[in-house]
Amino acid sequence: MQLLKKRILQDGKCYEGGILKVDGFINHQMDPVLMKSIGVEFVRRFAATNVNKIMTIEASGIAPAIMTGYLMDLPVVFAKKKSPKTIQNALSTTVHSFTKDRDYEVVISADFLTPNDNVLFVDDFLAYGNAALGIIDLIKQSGANLVGMGFIIEKAFQNGRKKLEEQGVRVESLAIIEDLSNCCIKIKDE
Repeated sequence: MQLLKKRILQDGKCYEGGILKVDGFINHQMDPVLMKSIGVEFVRRFAATNVNKIMTIEASGIAPAIMTGYLMDLPVVFAKKKSPKTIQNALSTTVHSFTKDRDYEVVISADFLTPNDNVLFVDDFLAYGNAALGIIDLIKQSGANLVGMGFIIEKAFQNGRKKLEEQGVRVESLAIIEDLSNCCIKIKDE
């Protein structure tokens, strides 16, 4: 994923507190060519699994999840951060947002996440792993099976991967940020 790494170094912005802003090409304004490349890479990494559903959490994970689902010809479902009045058979959990520094409830209908599903979770960032742990809780509540989690960017210094791997989760990250100290972006070479 050299294209992704190049864009992070070229267009990413670093802020104090370990924040990497990629809103110019991933999670506010999106580069569709980059999103396609990201989808292709997730397909390559998870093609040998028995995945039959892609899952994400709103909002920034939707674009890479849709692209991955499109390329794999699979449905995509996303957990909502607010429970609509119309949702039926809701499963819910609480997630802490590092960026927004607040807790919020995420919900998904059990109609769209079932024990017959083998789920690939796709999201923009892996930091502390809080959103991913919430998704794991929803998947367990539904009786579905998690085949793996794919992240566009992982902030290795925030240890989210460790938490997920301790639960036996396969984690694939397309760009791993080793350090953001002094607002200098250091990407792991693979």
